[in-house]
Amino acid sequence: MKKSVQAGKYIVSDFIASSVVWLLFNLIRYEKVAVYEGFDTVGVFLLHILSLKGQLLIPFFWFVLYWFSGYYNKPFGKSRLTELFSTLGSVSIGVVILFFALVLNDLPRSYQVYYDMFFSLWGLQFVLTYAPRLLITQAGLRKIKRGEWALNVLMIGAGKRAACIASDLHGLGYNIVGFVSESHLESLPAIVEEKKVDELVVALETADNSRLMDILYTLYCYKRPIKILADKSGSLSRVKIKTIKGVPLVDVTDNNFLPIEQNVKLFMDKTLSLFFLVLLSPLFLYIAWRVKRDSPGPVFFSQERIGYMGEPFMIYKFRTMYTNAEEEGPLLSSEDDRRITPFGRVMRKYRLDELPQFWNVLKGDMSLVGPRPERKYFIERIVRKAPFYYLLHNVRPGITSLGMVKYGYAGSVDEMIERLEYDILYYENMSLILDITILIYTVKTVFTGKGI
Repeated sequence: MKKSVQAGKYIVSDFIASSVVWLLFNLIRYEKVAVYEGFDTVGVFLLHILSLKGQLLIPFFWFVLYWFSGYYNKPFGKSRLTELFSTLGSVSIGVVILFFALVLNDLPRSYQVYYDMFFSLWGLQFVLTYAPRLLITQAGLRKIKRGEWALNVLMIGAGKRAACIASDLHGLGYNIVGFVSESHLESLPAIVEEKKVDELVVALETADNSRLMDILYTLYCYKRPIKILADKSGSLSRVKIKTIKGVPLVDVTDNNFLPIEQNVKLFMDKTLSLFFLVLLSPLFLYIAWRVKRDSPGPVFFSQERIGYMGEPFMIYKFRTMYTNAEEEGPLLSSEDDRRITPFGRVMRKYRLDELPQFWNVLKGDMSLVGPRPERKYFIERIVRKAPFYYLLHNVRPGITSLGMVKYGYAGSVDEMIERLEYDILYYENMSLILDITILIYTVKTVFTGKGI
C-alpha cells in the first residue's frame, strides 16, 4: 500500500509538472512564433484546437516515457544522484522527441528561435520535474530515517557480526525484528510470517563457504530478498551480485534485469500476446476441431502450476493426451508416452499445444519468455536436490524458455534438474537481447518440428 501511494505521488507530480511546462512553453511559442502566424492574442492561440490537444495529450506522453524508463518501479530507497541522472536522461529523450515531432512544424523568423525554444522546453521540463521529485524523495527518506516507513529485517545470525550489521541498518531506518541463530533455523517459517519480514540478512560467523551456501539455499523458499556481507560474495556462484548502496551488503536473490527492460518486456508481452491471439484465431479453431476429432474429451487442458512469487495459477494448453491420463497421480511424459494422442504428438512436436498460453500472458500469469512453470508436486522433489530452484519464482514463468530450446521436454525429475541449469543461467543473465534470442530459437524449433 505504501509503495503504491509513494509511486502515486511521483506520478501526480510528474503529470502536473508536464501540464504546467507545456502551458508555459506555449506562452513562449506565442511570443516567438505564433504571434507572427495570425493569432491576434495569446488567448486565441492557447484555445486553438491543436494547442488544447497538446495540453491534454503531452502529460500522458511524459507519463508513458517515465513509466518505460522504470522510474516508478521502485518508489522507495531512491538515490538522489541516481534520480538526478535518471531525470536528465528521460527529459532529454522526451524533449528531443517532442521537438522533432511538434516544434519543428513551427516556422520561426530565424533559426535562432529553434535553439531558444529547444532549451526553453528542456530547462522548464527538467526543473519543474526534478524539483518536486527531489522534495518527495527527501520527505520519504526522512520518514525512513524516523522509522515510519521501515522495512522489517530478520537477521540470520546472532553473533557480533549480526549485531554490528543490525546497528548499521537500524541507523539507516531499517526495523530489525529479530535474530535467528544457525542452530534455530527451524523456527524461521513461523517468525517470517509472524513478524511480517520484508528482507532476510545473513550474517553468520561461519567461514565455511559450503555451509553458507547450504543455508542460503534453504532461505530461497521464503521468497524475500536475501542480503549478505559483500566480502562473502566470491563464494556465491549461483546468483547475480548487486551492491546495496550505503551498507556492505549484496542482494543474492536479484538479477541484472534493468527496470526499463522489465517495463518494455511487460509491454511487449501484453501487445504480442493480444496480437497472436487475434492473428492465430483461425488456427485455434482448426486445432480445436482436430482435438475433438482425434479423441473424446475437452479441447483445452488446464492444470495448476506455480508462478511468480510462488503463487499458483491455472495454465492452459490444447489437450494432447487421452482423458484420465493421470488417474494414478502426477506423471511426466516421454517421447514414447502412450497417453499422448496421435494429433497430440504432432502438436507437441511443433509446440502447438502451448498456444493457449498467450491468454495466460495477457492475464499476467506468464511472460512470453521465462522459466517454464512446474507443478507443486515436482517442485517439492526438485528442491530436495536443487534448492536454488526457488530463485526462478522471482520472475514470471514463460511460454518458452532457454531450458526448453536448449534441452527440451524433461521425462524425469533428474532431467528437470539438468534443464534447470539453463533456467538458472537465464535468470542470472536476463536481458531483452536474450529474450529475443530465445524467441528466435523457439520459432526455429516450431518450424523444424524439434519439439520432442
